[in-house]
Amino acid sequence: MTKLTHIDANGEARMVDVSGKPVQQRTAVARGEIRMAKETLRLIQSHEIAKGNVLATAKIAGIQAAKNTANLIPMCHTLPINHCEIEFEFPEAGDTISITSTVKVNAQTGVEMEALTAANLAALTIYDMCKAVDKNMSITNLKLVSKTKS
Repeated sequence: MTKLTHIDANGEARMVDVSGKPVQQRTAVARGEIRMAKETLRLIQSHEIAKGNVLATAKIAGIQAAKNTANLIPMCHTLPINHCEIEFEFPEAGDTISITSTVKVNAQTGVEMEALTAANLAALTIYDMCKAVDKNMSITNLKLVSKTKS
């Protein structure tokens, strides 16, 4: 079994010490989906949701989430995010928005938690803005797609 880096010798939670690691350019990509009624997706795409532009708001929420991940997840390092991109795709089924977040940083540790948080908060924002018209939406398939360093 792999040793858990966030647990000390006494079994207590700890923040990993990355001070000895080199600063590298790191990128992480995460993806998730929000499923909804076809009519809800139509309302989003035609800007007919009463709360405003759903996708623009979700994009801003995702970017802010990436920048604030360390405030939400106790053992995450505070990172100076260089770039965060949130992209939306609409699969042919017509009842899903696929959300992809890409986060970049020059740091001593990776940004996979930031990418996952960004995709998830973008989906949660869509849910929040559309819950009045669709009570059956579901957020699914949140996963890390890739992480790189150079």
